[in-house]
Amino acid sequence: MPLRNTLTLMVVDDMTVSRGLVEQALEEMGIQKIAFEKDGATALRRLVANPVHLVLSDYNMPGMDGLSLLEALRLNTSTQRIGFILMTGRPDREIISRGHKLGMNNFISKPFTTLGLKSCIEKVVGAL
Repeated sequence: MPLRNTLTLMVVDDMTVSRGLVEQALEEMGIQKIAFEKDGATALRRLVANPVHLVLSDYNMPGMDGLSLLEALRLNTSTQRIGFILMTGRPDREIISRGHKLGMNNFISKPFTTLGLKSCIEKVVGAL
């Protein structure tokens, strides 16, 4: 059975349009087990209760940004091994460096293509 059939993901982004574009790309890849949250704090509570294989999180969100979510996930024993990809429209060195120090598995710059996102995901979880 292909990995895309069993992989569970959560997309965390405060922008409805961005969540929709990510959802469309994931569906084009054949990934169907996708959860969505619009803020880091709600995502964290949900992930602690029900971990997924991979989180795709926007960086710039009100309240808990993507790197704060990553840090909280890495500090919790039930979520510390979840794969984490940061999505950002502003991939500056400081953000990427901090992400790597916190345990980010990969990042992708916005806007991205479906093929680019697939490649980014496969570097974390393997061939889809």
